[in-house]
Amino acid sequence: MAGIYLHIPFCKQACHYCDFHFSTSLKYKGEMLDALRKELILRKDYLQDETIGSIYFGGGTPSLLSTKEINQIVDDIYNNFKVDSSIEITLEANPDDLTKEKTRELRASLINRFSIGVQSFYEEDLRWMNRAHNAQEAQTAIKRVQDSGFENITADLIYGFPLLTDIKWINNIQQIIDLEIPHLSAYSMTIEPQTPLASFIRKGVQKPMNDGQSADQFVMLMNMITENGFEQYEISNFARNSLYSKHNTNYWKGVSYLGIGPSAHSFNGFGRQWNIANNSKYISAILKNEIPAENEVLSEADRFNEYIMTSLRTKWGVDLNYLKQNFPIDFTEILNETMQKNIFDGKIKKEQSIYTLSTEGKLLADQIASDLFIT
Repeated sequence: MAGIYLHIPFCKQACHYCDFHFSTSLKYKGEMLDALRKELILRKDYLQDETIGSIYFGGGTPSLLSTKEINQIVDDIYNNFKVDSSIEITLEANPDDLTKEKTRELRASLINRFSIGVQSFYEEDLRWMNRAHNAQEAQTAIKRVQDSGFENITADLIYGFPLLTDIKWINNIQQIIDLEIPHLSAYSMTIEPQTPLASFIRKGVQKPMNDGQSADQFVMLMNMITENGFEQYEISNFARNSLYSKHNTNYWKGVSYLGIGPSAHSFNGFGRQWNIANNSKYISAILKNEIPAENEVLSEADRFNEYIMTSLRTKWGVDLNYLKQNFPIDFTEILNETMQKNIFDGKIKKEQSIYTLSTEGKLLADQIASDLFIT
């Protein structure tokens, strides 16, 4: 089943590490939401009448929207698309937005999954990142959402940055375990060129990231979280009781999705489309019934590489039988040759027709995938 992603391009303040498209001004929020809703109508045929199995409010900070605004968008999707009865509807939320009143309102909406941007339970880390919430709000928000009756919750954590000692990292992971959250997404701090953090490092104001620290803390994460009942079903994602993210799993499995909003990407199996990352130009184009987007038709090699890159990150791995059925035989012969070397080096495991990364391989996932690409 297909998914719909909605990019809400507004934040209270800019996190120092973030390079997603957003604005800290809410001046044109009304016009933007009108444009988002209109784009849904303009592009309702993109998914070719596929049933919608997931809706994902991302950004930006979607929790800045009122519950009424969220409901209006969800209603538009129900009115214009075929929606599965067990649909997953996720709202990314900052802890400081999840007040008692907001949580109570959302409980009465169709939102049934929260992605809470915790990042760290330490005050000094949050200040260093320039997050809008504080450490107490992170814990309070999670408990408040749980007390309201929401069970499908994920939290984000970041590791591999100078302030995060190993002890603090272990404590952050333990907090997730103790709070009985069923899903965790954890990411290594990366330096994107146009971010304030990148500028601070260039000027010598901040220390650069340490690859060795990041690798060590990733291994700590894998060991600790899996010992406590979580399954690592994707490089950066861990779930209890198979409570995987339906929406993100579809990305990794190559399922079609429609991206709505400025900078949002769409995929239909054979091509990609991405909207302009400019709020005013996006709104202006939509008002003229135009989609301000670029398109790319994927070649056979592109689709092969895409499958390798996404599948290898998951517990489901790369299926040799699937490749033989969907791609030229010389593609699979080249792949097999490179795979054998990685198997010999202990980076990849093979069980029947499935290739998956070993623990060592997960530390080098991007490099291994690129070595397997067809050029």
